[in-house]
Amino acid sequence: MRNNTVLLDAPSNLGLRQPTSGSVPGCCKLAGALRDQGLLRRLGAVDGGVVVPPRYDRSGWRPGDGVANAAAIAAYTRRLADRLERHVRAGDFVVVLGGDCSIMLGTALALRRVGRYGLAYLDGHDDFRHPGNAPLARIGAAGGEDVALVTGRGQEDLTDLEGLRPYLRDEDVRLLGLRDPWNEPESCAEELTGLGIANTAVAEIRRRGADVVAREALGRLEDGERDGFWVHMDADVLDPTVMPAVDSDEPGGLTLEETRALLRPLLGSPRCAGFQLTIYDPDLDPEGRCAALLAGLLGEVLGDGWGS
Repeated sequence: MRNNTVLLDAPSNLGLRQPTSGSVPGCCKLAGALRDQGLLRRLGAVDGGVVVPPRYDRSGWRPGDGVANAAAIAAYTRRLADRLERHVRAGDFVVVLGGDCSIMLGTALALRRVGRYGLAYLDGHDDFRHPGNAPLARIGAAGGEDVALVTGRGQEDLTDLEGLRPYLRDEDVRLLGLRDPWNEPESCAEELTGLGIANTAVAEIRRRGADVVAREALGRLEDGERDGFWVHMDADVLDPTVMPAVDSDEPGGLTLEETRALLRPLLGSPRCAGFQLTIYDPDLDPEGRCAALLAGLLGEVLGDGWGS
């Protein structure tokens, strides 16, 4: 039985590269943009406030140094986990507004403190870059490495906080909505499958039907061995014709209807502990059309008595 729905801001952009020299990624404005669309009211949520991130600063980082902003990300991971852990233990359903995908570390650490949790990860990319499959010079943006990090792959100061590595087990993760290999040259689908990390790309979702795929994933995530599961959604899981305001806008993404069909069964489960949205960049959406679309989507799948 869920208690409150809590809306919590986690506006960290620490896990991304600079869009241009001297600039900072605009996804730190995601939460404000969606709140401006009346999301708190639409969800009927309690305001959980904001977990303020450290300042974005890659000035001293060089290729080969490992994950940029690692110390700041580690500190933020602990702070976000502290806040989320209290809500999860209280039985609240938490809606987290990122930020970039590196906030997944805070979520995963919180869940690991509580017990064994699964993850449904809706993203156009697998975010599985790590030293075992990429040269050290390519490692650096935690937002593209977070699935690897939360499953224990990568540098110890991020993967083994509090001695709890891995935060999520490989078999407890389900990646949904990945770009097909012909649209994503850096796809790690074969490696993921070999490790037992289930992954379903767009073509298969389209062939089998989004609702069927979601319910199959749900059946595994609701397995009695787990205490529950979390749902992550990166806005770039949507096709750029629908959602252009992201930093990686490869073609071949999901439609709005397919995304809705994936989210409804997952979020409607009483075993789902929370949801987070990342990567939407208001700087790329000056008229606010994408913000309105995302707020509308979340209002549909999380509002009006959802999951009751």
